[in-house]
Amino acid sequence: MTATNGQLRRSPLHARHVEAGAKIADFGGWEMPIEYAGGGVIAEHTAVREAVGVFDVSHLGKATVRGPGAADFVNGCLTADLGKIGPGQAQYTLCCDDPTGGVVDDMIAYLYGPDHVFLVPNAANTAEVVRRLQAAAPSGVDVLDRHEAYGVIAVQGPKSAELLGKLDVPSGHDYMSFVESAVAGAEIVVCRTGYTGEHGYELVIPVEHTVEVWDALLAAGEPLGVRRAGLGARDTLRTEMGYPLHGQDLSLDITPVQGRSAWAVGWDKPAFWGRDVLVAERPAPRRRLTGLKAVGRGIPRAHMQVLAGDTVVGEVTSGTFSPTLKTGIGLALIDTAAGVKAGDEVEVDVRGRRQAMIVTTPPFVPSHVR
Repeated sequence: MTATNGQLRRSPLHARHVEAGAKIADFGGWEMPIEYAGGGVIAEHTAVREAVGVFDVSHLGKATVRGPGAADFVNGCLTADLGKIGPGQAQYTLCCDDPTGGVVDDMIAYLYGPDHVFLVPNAANTAEVVRRLQAAAPSGVDVLDRHEAYGVIAVQGPKSAELLGKLDVPSGHDYMSFVESAVAGAEIVVCRTGYTGEHGYELVIPVEHTVEVWDALLAAGEPLGVRRAGLGARDTLRTEMGYPLHGQDLSLDITPVQGRSAWAVGWDKPAFWGRDVLVAERPAPRRRLTGLKAVGRGIPRAHMQVLAGDTVVGEVTSGTFSPTLKTGIGLALIDTAAGVKAGDEVEVDVRGRRQAMIVTTPPFVPSHVR
């Protein structure tokens, strides 16, 4: 994973994406595939919903926290309660700012045991998450940035287990759990996680073996209709689920309580970063993230105003055309004082024209993750 022009990093699969005719763009400081030639976002999205898609998500961060009491240390920093899972399980959690309660990043924590936690934050925020943990770590606990040591491939869709089975990779473990395995000569970690709402897996692979695993997945998946899928499809898939994207639906200015992520907070824990302000905000946040579904042809996009009558009541944070529903959908932060609820009709200012939207509670399409 090398930097280009001293700035953008490249995935270990970069050459494979170029060979496949991918449209490459900057994403979180990485040159990543947005879509591939021969189908584009809608075809890739549909393959994940109906068959199986493989995503290069090697831009995702990786960090290790190791040493006596590492899990207890992480539990006292991040929001979710690691005490509720055991070794071999994973957990969605957030790193919040103290004292504002804003979200520095959201991530997956892999619990290996009381002395070892593996974290997968977002690309652009890995260094900051690591910096904060390092600054707080007690003597004997080491926090290491392992961003460039591993590649990550997501295998998502109703045929994802069948694809892994063709490579003798275990697939029957529970949602949000992980196992160690091997494929194409590489020792890998197979986690039942994903960002699409479909049954799926994320494979954490030593960087030097990522190409071999990618090639093996594509070859084995050909009879199943496998498709390479880029970050464009990843975005439409996650938006249909109502999954938040950090930097848009969660941020230093958007707390977990506001951003529909309060479920990932261990409210009974005595300590975590941002706890006091989040506990105070929980009963009555000033705004909440909600779903919007277009009545007509309008497509909501980030930063567009949401109106009830002539009053601006919120702002779109994420929006797209849903390939599954064939209509515009989005997420928006709505002022709670406006009294807007699910089923109400609001309008979004789409390039100067008001477009009717129905307030909804995501997901927009059924989830199949469990």
